[in-house]
Amino acid sequence: MNFSMNIGPIVALIAGILILLVPRLLNYIVAVYLIVIGLIGLFGTSGMRI
Repeated sequence: MNFSMNIGPIVALIAGILILLVPRLLNYIVAVYLIVIGLIGLFGTSGMRI
C-alpha cells in the first residue's frame, strides 16, 4: 500500500489552528507559511512524502 500526502495542506491546517488559538502570532505564522510554501514550490515535494 502506497500512501502519500502533500505537505502544503498540512502546513495550512496547522497554521490556521495556531492563528485561531493564538491570534498574536498571526504575522509570524503567515511569514513561516509563505516561506514553507515557497520552498516547496522551489524544491518540489519529491523527498517530502508521508
